[in-house]
Amino acid sequence: MRHSPLNSNPLLIISLTSRPTAVNLFWALDRISRTAEENKVLLAEALEIIAEDKAMCRAIGQHGMALLNENDTILTHCNAGGLATSDYGTALAVMFSAHKAGKQIQVYADETRPLLQGARLTTWELMQAGIDVTLICDNMAAQVMKEGKIQCVIVGADRIAANGDTANKIGTYNVAILAEAHGIPFYVAAPTSTLDFALETGAEIPIEQRAAEEVTKGFGKLTAPEGVKVYSPAFDVTPAALVTAIITEKGIARAPYTENLNALRDS
Repeated sequence: MRHSPLNSNPLLIISLTSRPTAVNLFWALDRISRTAEENKVLLAEALEIIAEDKAMCRAIGQHGMALLNENDTILTHCNAGGLATSDYGTALAVMFSAHKAGKQIQVYADETRPLLQGARLTTWELMQAGIDVTLICDNMAAQVMKEGKIQCVIVGADRIAANGDTANKIGTYNVAILAEAHGIPFYVAAPTSTLDFALETGAEIPIEQRAAEEVTKGFGKLTAPEGVKVYSPAFDVTPAALVTAIITEKGIARAPYTENLNALRDS
């Protein structure tokens, strides 16, 4: 029998010796063996990533909950919990950690049009954790702020440029502007892996465009005239000037972000 890495695998030796003439069997088993070895490496790497992500999320939660008072009410947008990352998530990690520490926080969750991640995911995660959560439509955020119901905003991030400009789910920029207008702190919670120092500003962040049907026929129900033109960016970019602080697993960064995010990354 020819030399093969399969010879060291007792589970495959029988297959090799049972059909010694059929070279295509060797070819197939060689491919299976290589794939199996590669998959072991990939699986180990994936499990390591999950463990690291879980630790990062917990650390974000610990740093972020220090920003919350005993009875704060938080507004959040989209979903940045365990369904989007690992374990506690990022923005929701702050809330989970505060709740676990005994703080009597409450949360208002934007529904997050058009795919309703806030309504479908965030509210469910918070309810499962026993956190007092209230669902609102996206266009109600200004009103609840005006009524004094919100003490801070905490959102996640998909990418953060070197200067602190932050890309997140569409509608986040709206919330940041409203928070600024009402004098409410606007916090971004994200791991340092979200920092992209190759981009000087958020103007360089590519913005994904989504299908028109997500707006006109969300979840299968037609809500707009057939054929109407639709513009549907999936993300927007919040300027760093509107961000009160960025919460990471290494600590909390404040402006000037170009300097302080670099220092945080290298710490």
